[in-house]
Order: sequence, then C-alpha cells, then structure tokens
Amino acid sequence: MTRRRQAHRPTPRRSWEPSVAVAAIAIAVVGIAGVTLISLLGKGSPGASQIAGMLGSTGSGSPTSGTGSVSSEGPPASAGSPPSSAPTVPPIVAIPIVPVADYRTTASAIVAKDVAAVLNGTSRRWTRLELVAGETKAVLSALGVSATGSRLITAPDATTLMRDLAAHRERLAFLRADEVGPGVRALGWKGKHLFGVHRLKNVGQWPLTARLPPSSGPAYDPTTTWTLFAAGDLGLDRGYANVVKVLGKGANYPFDGGTARIAGLVCCSPFGWKVPTIVSTGHPGAMRNLISSADLALANMEESAPNRFTFHQHGTVFTGDPALIAGIARAGIDVASVASTHIGDGGQIGILQTIANLKKNGIVPFGAGPNLAAARQPAIFNEGGVKVAILGYDGISSRYYGATATTTGDAPLNGNYIKADVAAARAAGAQVVIVFPHWGIEYTFGPSPLQKRLGHLMIDSGADIVIGNHPHWVQSVEIYKGKPIWYSLGNFTFDQSWSEPTLEGVTLELTFRGSTLVQAWMNPHILIRAVQPNLMALDGDGQRVLKPVFKASGRLLPW
Repeated sequence: MTRRRQAHRPTPRRSWEPSVAVAAIAIAVVGIAGVTLISLLGKGSPGASQIAGMLGSTGSGSPTSGTGSVSSEGPPASAGSPPSSAPTVPPIVAIPIVPVADYRTTASAIVAKDVAAVLNGTSRRWTRLELVAGETKAVLSALGVSATGSRLITAPDATTLMRDLAAHRERLAFLRADEVGPGVRALGWKGKHLFGVHRLKNVGQWPLTARLPPSSGPAYDPTTTWTLFAAGDLGLDRGYANVVKVLGKGANYPFDGGTARIAGLVCCSPFGWKVPTIVSTGHPGAMRNLISSADLALANMEESAPNRFTFHQHGTVFTGDPALIAGIARAGIDVASVASTHIGDGGQIGILQTIANLKKNGIVPFGAGPNLAAARQPAIFNEGGVKVAILGYDGISSRYYGATATTTGDAPLNGNYIKADVAAARAAGAQVVIVFPHWGIEYTFGPSPLQKRLGHLMIDSGADIVIGNHPHWVQSVEIYKGKPIWYSLGNFTFDQSWSEPTLEGVTLELTFRGSTLVQAWMNPHILIRAVQPNLMALDGDGQRVLKPVFKASGRLLPW
C-alpha cells in the first residue's frame, strides 16, 4: 500500500515569547545576506532579481509577503550544502517487440517487407502503422524503416493502442512483448512466435528488439508462460467407431489431421442441408502437433466408455469402446469433462467405469463421480508455477444423469453450486479458475438467455474463463467484465455429417503469463469423414467458421 504523505500543519500562533526577538534578528540577517549576494552578482547579472525574490527581500532588507516567502518545511540550504543529485536516467536495453493486429485479423505472421508496404501505401491488408508515442524512433530503427506523414500514427500508451486496433482493423502495430494483451493478435515475425503453443522458449532467440528503457514490471520471459489447448465434443461410438474399427483406420486416425479446405457444397443431407466437399491440403499431423505442444490440453467427453459397450451404427444412445481412449491420450489430451449429455448412456456403473478408464489412460476426468460432492470437485493442475482449477457442469441431462448426495452422476449446472465451487477453488489456492459447462440450444450460433445469465454468474463468482459445449455448432464469444466466455466450440470428433456447421469447430490456443491470459486464438477446423478435425487457413476457408461467430457475437465481443 502506498503511504500518503502527511499534510503539513503550521504551528499555532502564541503570545509574545523571547523566540520572537530571535526570529526578528534572523530575518534581518537573511535580508543582509541577500543584499550582499546580489551585490556580488551585480544587478545586471542573470538571476539577480530571482535570487532576491527567493530570499524574500526588496534589496533594502525589508521582508515581503506572498509567493516569495520562505517555506516553513525547512531552512534554506547553507552555502556549504552539497548540490541535489540529478534525476536518474533509466538505462536503454534491448526490449523484445511484437507485431500485433486486431483480434479478428486473418494474418498470423509477417516479415519486414509487410511493414514497408504499409508505410509506402502498397499493403493490401493494412493502411496505417501505429506505435506508442515516445517509442516511435526506437521501433522504426529496429524495423530498419523511416516514416513520416499520415501512414504513421501514435497512441499515448499500449492500452489505448490495443483499443485503437479493435476500432480500426486496418492498422498494424508493434508493442513491447510484456504489454501484449488478449484483445489483439500477436503475429509471428520471420517465421517465429513469442506466443502460442509453438512459441520460442528463449527470448534471446526472438529476432526483433528495440532499444528502449525497461518496463516498470518484470521483463517478458517466455519460460514463465504456459498454454492451454481446449476442444469441443469427443465421440467414441457410431461414426467414430465405424471409421477407426470397421473401416480399419485405427485409434490414432481422428487426431492425425492436417489442413483442409472446402471445395464446394452439394445437396443434400437427409435433413435437407447442403454438405461440404472437403479436400485435404497436406500437413498431416498438424492437429496432433497442436494438441501435444500445449502445456495442458482439455476436451469434452461427450459419450460414456463403459467396460461393457455396444456399437451403435445409428441413433442417439452411445457407449464407446474404452480401448479407443488410448488414441485420445496419445494425441495429448490431458483432461476431459465427463459432465455431458450422454455420459450416463451406459448406466451409473458406466459413469464410474468411464472415469476409471480415462484415469487408466492418464487423462484426468472431472464433472462426475460416485456422489455430488465428488462430481463437483475440480481438476487441479500446476502450470508454469500457477495453480489451475477446472470445474464441469451438465445443464442438459443432469435431470436424469445428475449426481445426488448418495448416488452416482454428473454435476448439475446449478448457480448455487457454481458460486460455492469457484469460491472453494479460490480458497484452496487456485490462481486460474476455468468453468467448462455443458449447456445451450443445439444448432444455434448465439447463446440462449439462460446461457448468458449463467455465464455472467460464473464470472461474477470469480471464474477467469468460461468454455462451453453441447450445441454442436460454434457459438458466440463474449467478453464480460474483461473475462472471455466461449459459449460453444462445436464438434471436435463427434460425428454429425449432415451439415456444414456440424462438421466444423474451433479449438482454443490460450497463452498465459503466470495467471494472466495474454493471447486467445481460435483455430478453425473441419471434420474429414466426420471424425478427423483438420485445420483450415485463417485467411482462407477458416473464415467460413469464424465470420458467423463474429456476426453472432456482435457487441458481446469488443475485440
């Protein structure tokens, strides 16, 4: 806490005392000293009149009143006092700087010629370069460019600059690495990244620095950052089992996807929807690499995996083969919610067996258990020295699969439970709390009023992030009180091949600096054979996924 300086209180005036006579003599001495000093300087010397005013003298030794009177906080320094020390000049050091653009940009990395194109007016993406005032010269020098005129603009600070990018999406900017926030997208530079799962771990390898005074806080250190991968619904039965077992693709196949595009739409599915023709564009294993490169990987277990299972070719009852969980674990999924629609399709014993089978494969389950208290327990991790708690709730099927004080089930989506559980996680030392609800209305882009109320309640209760699932379409994103709510990530490996939106989804690639979220990337994908997610280019068909999300988000997403 900063201590306030104590206000000066003048000494109360007293009746005549001997000290008054002493004070009068002192004033006379000061006046004489002033006259002597002025005469030594000469009336024509620079500063003579200012010195006379500071001493409170008219030149005849008579004291004056007003602004020239001597401060009562202390006597003037004697002639022999040492001069006051000069202000400390902060050192100039090499500071890593990062190109940034608005959150919705289709760019992911740039090179030096992209900056030059902005400044000479030939860029097809950006029309202005924005920098923080006071850092312009150093940043331009680091970039090896010069700029004047209207294509270079400045902001007073990093916060304003990031706000500007949301309002002016045609601008490119550069920020100190330690000032980058989640409301913008940090871009790669010359093929390297400081954020995301493929970030450099040694800041000394970052190829772009500017000579600037150090920040007041800790210097940016990528070894103190950690990443979270989050995905939507995982399936094991029906189409998933058909592809990996009947067609013989194997348990690893769903996570071996690379990149893909949509060649066109054909008519029509049994439900009357046009469906996409999907073309692989290479990079096999890109999805697996994304998952396994994250420090912590999270997904939703949509179906049960009991020891006694039945393969369902059709219908909406699911019991997956627990042997297929090994493929999920090998892909790098660390933790999975079991608070979901079909987790009880194998009965109460099936819920307990699903939990045991996940644990057997090294995946931490949360959101269900032998009783309500166990179902409400969070999954706990330590990432980058930060304690992370993840809570799961089912708002769809808990009315018949929900746990009670004495029976097995999943955690019901209940406001009172959320408040108490988030508070308990904080009391136990959790520095990041993530709530992972199963909720919403299927096949819609926007959240229902109930979703919004519950999402706000989660943040108001102390959660840092909300990541939802169940609608099988990617839904809106909201920033509420500075905290993000992803209402639904869509399908991940859950087989619904009858429309384009059910074949699409996003995965989250979140970067934290300690307990602070500093980047939040949405990676769009499409499902080949309805079970294998393949990444789509951010500046290509990925916009078929993201544009509806941004449109549905509207003002909920100011980024």
